[in-house]
Amino acid sequence: MMIKIEIPGRKTLEINYVVLDYNGTIAADGELLPGAAEKIKELCGLAGVFVLTADSYGTAEARCGVLGAAVKTFPRAGAAACKEGIVRALGGGAACVGNGFNDIEMFDAAELSIAVMDREGVCAALLPHADILVRSALDGLDLLLNTERVKATLRT
Repeated sequence: MMIKIEIPGRKTLEINYVVLDYNGTIAADGELLPGAAEKIKELCGLAGVFVLTADSYGTAEARCGVLGAAVKTFPRAGAAACKEGIVRALGGGAACVGNGFNDIEMFDAAELSIAVMDREGVCAALLPHADILVRSALDGLDLLLNTERVKATLRT
């Protein structure tokens, strides 16, 4: 399984994994955003999907595991290093979607990084590390489902 994105004037991206931050990105207050479940389930048919979270509300596995995504939890302290380590361990080909300061290192390790400005906002320090900024999690997931939009945004 792979999402292949041929970007005119740039290299072709081969996305084997989609890595999603949970709270603040695809969820608010521990609950998936409306419409996110369907898109995550669809992405699971195209690539390996990982949801990364400290799981403050204890809901991530119940909400995302049933969709086919692998849920990876870690302690709240050192979240940035944990996320980066998970992405690097995948061995390349990761598209990461996030909104927070602790997503910076994960974005730097990714093949494609999508910053989300949804209900919690987006950390301004994350923006220089992002390839694309979107106004909602659903828009970010849609980019990976309709790669023509990525081509239009990143072409030279």
